[in-house]
Amino acid sequence: MSNLFLEQLRRGPVLCDGAMGTLLYARGVQYDRCFDELNSTQPEFIQRIHSEYLSAGAQVIETNTFGANRVKLAEHGLEQRVRELNYKAARIALEAREISGRPAFVAGAVGPSGRPLQAPDEQRLLELRAIFREQIEALQEGGVELLILETFSNLSELRQAVLAAQEVGGLPIVAQMSFYEDAHTLSGQSATRVATVLNDLGVDVIGANCSVGPAATLDVLNEMITAIQQSAETDTRMLPLFSAQPNAGLPQRIENRFFYVSTPDYFADYALKFAAAGVRLIGGCCGTTPRHIEIMSRALHTHYGTAAPLTTQPLIAPTIHGHSRVDTNGYAMVTQLIEEEVLLPQEGTKTRLQEKLAAGKYVISIELDPPKGLNPTKILTGAALLQQAGADFINIADSPLARVRMSCIALARLIQDHLGIETIIHYTTRDRNLMALQSELLGAHALGIRNVLALTGDPLRVGDYPNTTGVWDVDSIGLIQIIRGFTAGHDAAGSSIGARASFHIGCALNLNMTDEETDREIEKYQRKIEAGADFIMTQPIYEMAPLERFLSRAGKPPIPMLLGYVMLHNSKHAEYLHNEVPGIAIPEEIRNRLKSAGEHGYEEGLTIAQELLAEARPHIQGVYLLPSYRRYDIVSELIKTLRAQQHA
Repeated sequence: MSNLFLEQLRRGPVLCDGAMGTLLYARGVQYDRCFDELNSTQPEFIQRIHSEYLSAGAQVIETNTFGANRVKLAEHGLEQRVRELNYKAARIALEAREISGRPAFVAGAVGPSGRPLQAPDEQRLLELRAIFREQIEALQEGGVELLILETFSNLSELRQAVLAAQEVGGLPIVAQMSFYEDAHTLSGQSATRVATVLNDLGVDVIGANCSVGPAATLDVLNEMITAIQQSAETDTRMLPLFSAQPNAGLPQRIENRFFYVSTPDYFADYALKFAAAGVRLIGGCCGTTPRHIEIMSRALHTHYGTAAPLTTQPLIAPTIHGHSRVDTNGYAMVTQLIEEEVLLPQEGTKTRLQEKLAAGKYVISIELDPPKGLNPTKILTGAALLQQAGADFINIADSPLARVRMSCIALARLIQDHLGIETIIHYTTRDRNLMALQSELLGAHALGIRNVLALTGDPLRVGDYPNTTGVWDVDSIGLIQIIRGFTAGHDAAGSSIGARASFHIGCALNLNMTDEETDREIEKYQRKIEAGADFIMTQPIYEMAPLERFLSRAGKPPIPMLLGYVMLHNSKHAEYLHNEVPGIAIPEEIRNRLKSAGEHGYEEGLTIAQELLAEARPHIQGVYLLPSYRRYDIVSELIKTLRAQQHA
């Protein structure tokens, strides 16, 4: 029966991970500790190592179960926990893969029993097989996709492990022996003998691991391959595949610690030599680290164009910019998408907004409300006109005034796809519980939406559904902390999300404060910065006094500030904003100017905006403008004026 893992091996070299025990020891776990018990006591520790190997390019990761059989666990009084520790190990590895978002196979690691096998009788062999079957059944129940039987030094014991795996059934079997530099095992079998016996057993992948470094392991594999090729002249069965996972050389003991001398570059050279010899599963054992795997991955990719593994289930091919990426077998291949950072952006990448603000450039963003219905055409058309006029960014409100509108995330993606202009989404805690906040933000990040203005949200009583219950599990400060956690690589519960997110976090600031509100607003503003905000977007103002009052009390902000401004069209519009819209205060002098302008209110409104923004410019790093009544033409004129002032 066809198997995706074996199909992948036949297509070309596949990279396995490196050592688990070496990393555990290097990070403070003593050798006399039961490494397998960590699956229960410190699962996040094990998951982190899996994630490091996945990030390094491993296409197969092995569970932390090398010694998780009944006999080995009995040394620590854990013999009754075989199923638990193996099952948990499989789930940890699968979870690491899911979090990483990288296609890879999860292999159940099975090591020797630890029981001596001197002249074993049939009864002892059956007991041995039952020991392996118990462990393998638990791994299979946990969801592993293949088995790697590794570091066996006795061929009779490995045979029982293979038979146990075949009795359980359903999983490809990789069977590996350990050899000395003379290409013989501890119990005296030659590489030819091992290959012949394992081939007769019908093992899918035959190989060598541990004990020696790459050079001696390559000699063993060459002998195995030659033996199988010679037997193929009289054997019509499908030939097995081959694997190699050598140590990083022989260990050197320095002050009770072991060090391995083979460098990542040396391993990369041998990865190519193994592949050239016909070895298909290539990885590392004791002494190898994620750095070894990373350099090996680069070498294999450069010389063989090694693709990401086929997943364990058929996928619907993703369509990016109208092009479906599907291989000839009908399975989606995501390697190119990952390399293009469409699905998996590199950690630490910056948004364009972040880059412009860091460079001290004056930025102009335009705030647009999503449509109330299904059709975004008018919004996209307006955004295109504003982009042409010179707008740098489009910021998108999140159902403002608690009225139902299209998702800000969906509209942001539409704008970025159709226009190529970066967006800033407003994101409120009003409508979403803690789980929804996080899941939607993770989705936004995957869609390439990274600039987020964290808001608490307008009260629901002002909107279309006054009887709807608001959520507010967290406020805007709590939301900033959640997003900052994502940028550190974990969610609100401290669980890993597989990589550090690259969000750029904004916070709101109300400058229209009464004297009584000033201290409270400044204290809240300071907490937002402490929580991790990267930039500020203020409520609209219409005179310098609110900004000057804030600066005199709080000092110059340590992060960039974008000043908000709603375009004024006439006297009636100004009176409405001043008297009916929360957070906006328009001085009487400005309202009188618009009243005096009469039918020329648009022109006067433009002049008022130009005057204020010119005066505020030394104190801010940019503006965001809100077009009223979708009069994009008026806003376009203001953008052009601001750009002209910038180049003057």
